[in-house]
Amino acid sequence: MQCTSFPDDLVGLQADWLRTYRELARRPAAAGTTPLRRRLIALSCAISAHPYWSRPVRGAGGAAELRRAARARAWARAV
Repeated sequence: MQCTSFPDDLVGLQADWLRTYRELARRPAAAGTTPLRRRLIALSCAISAHPYWSRPVRGAGGAAELRRAARARAWARAV
């Protein structure tokens, strides 16, 4: 059984991670990407250390479901 109900703050962190990654991908390698790379590391740490993950096992694919939820949130805001 997979849970698709994530805390808002966790979905927000993942959405920030996705936005930061897209921004990093758009920049040329010589354009000073260090701040974006550091932000990705900090966001990755915050996501993986979130209390949500300390709950009983939620089944395989929890991280993938989180990414889907974050993309759905971003899509809803863009429309």
